[in-house]
Amino acid sequence: MSERTPVLIAGAGLAGLSTAVFLGLHGTPSLVVERHPGTSTHPKARGQQHHVMEALNLVGLAEAMVEASPKDTGFLIRIAESASGPVFREILHDTFLPLDDLTPARSADASQAAAERILAERARELGAEIRFATTLESFEQDDSGVRAVLSDAAGTRTAHADYLVAADGHRSPIRERLGIGTHGRGTLGHSVHWLIRADLAPVVGDRQVLYYLQNPRISGGTGAVVSTDEPDLFVVGVGYDPEHESIDDFPEERALEQIRLATGVPDLAAEIVSADTTVAAMRVADRFSSGRVHLVGDAAHTMPPHGGLGGNTAIMDGFHLAWKLAAVLRGEAGPGLLDSHDAERRPVGELIAENQFKNAIARNMPHLQRDDDTPPIEDPGMLLFGYRHNGAVVAEPGDAGELLEDPTTPTGRPGSRAPHVLLSTTDGEVSTIDLFGREFVLLTESEAWAKAAEQLASDLGVRLRVQVLGGELTGDWTGKYGVTTDGAVLVRPDRFIAWRSRGAGSAADLEGALRTILDR
Repeated sequence: MSERTPVLIAGAGLAGLSTAVFLGLHGTPSLVVERHPGTSTHPKARGQQHHVMEALNLVGLAEAMVEASPKDTGFLIRIAESASGPVFREILHDTFLPLDDLTPARSADASQAAAERILAERARELGAEIRFATTLESFEQDDSGVRAVLSDAAGTRTAHADYLVAADGHRSPIRERLGIGTHGRGTLGHSVHWLIRADLAPVVGDRQVLYYLQNPRISGGTGAVVSTDEPDLFVVGVGYDPEHESIDDFPEERALEQIRLATGVPDLAAEIVSADTTVAAMRVADRFSSGRVHLVGDAAHTMPPHGGLGGNTAIMDGFHLAWKLAAVLRGEAGPGLLDSHDAERRPVGELIAENQFKNAIARNMPHLQRDDDTPPIEDPGMLLFGYRHNGAVVAEPGDAGELLEDPTTPTGRPGSRAPHVLLSTTDGEVSTIDLFGREFVLLTESEAWAKAAEQLASDLGVRLRVQVLGGELTGDWTGKYGVTTDGAVLVRPDRFIAWRSRGAGSAADLEGALRTILDR
């Protein structure tokens, strides 16, 4: 028995489901297979940062993530000996870049379990088929596509796909079969963690909390106490040495002892709901693509949780890959466009993974410090909105391809994120960000550029929309985009700038840019 799908996605975690959702946004169906019986039931990572919420707003999920978040009573991140103190340092969000100046979006705090359920439902609505309890046993690829053998309770079948997306986790059997190695800091530590039910309100109040623990009395000297979606449900973790002990060496009596040390409540009455172990590691795949197979999420980059950007980066992998796959499958772009997945997402994955490693040192793993390690970038604004994609763009003369720029002083250079500028309309204000996300957009005030782009879109058969500013939609946008009122800016479907003309130019310039970007 065999079947066909444009895109086969292995893994229904945040990365795989996001890829399916954003493929659906661009009109491309997919088949998602997941070996587990359903989406995650563990709280795991939580939080959707502003850039993720911008993307999710395109598919109508931003509000769903907000609704799935715990009641907003404040979020506290502390480095401490225990949840009861003493506190060594508090990470203060009000010292960060003012994100309201960078984006119209707000953040959410849904758990991974809730986020996966929301993404899975929307992926199906947008045309994806999701099969749980289904394993990708093997695959082969050639110039015509990918042939994969899938197995479930009913037996095996063959699936033929144009492309395969590996979203199969940090161990990634697909990555291993492709012979793609990894690089990075390696394994950083092991922890045993418990999901507990306890009344910690006298300690944490009604806020969401994340305590990074440095405490010589707890196992391994490091640990964490983390809130969940339920006010009396917490995750408590401590370190352990897998060479000399296992989870079996933490029977209930010892587990309760560690939980009480971590919370700082000697007589805490806690119900242990479940127990598991976790490995903290920092590894990045040497390549994110191999032929018709593309890596996303933990298959591409595994990072310690310190900083909370692992799941967010996984979602954005899917966002940035989906429009490229869809464009190639529609015939609008050549296969060379997909080469930019590795060129763009691997440097970003390395940057964020390395930064979370440095966060781990600063927060509760000081023993990992090396003499040449520099402090982390703690301000998320730089990491969310300051990274550049130096791949499927037309770089300007003198551009050295820097990976980061200060988002508070945007340059408008190709490869950078389209800046947020508030524009005035007859109905109020709208952000430039909300003008982009489904197709290429040419932003201009020039009727000459508008006519040239409309004709070019028709001639090339490319999804290119012209957005003329002025008249009923006005604002001081040219400074942040680095052009004059005679200029034009080409923005990709993922809201990154692909090309610009600082002033008047020719239709041939725009055509050459599109052909270069789309490998035409």
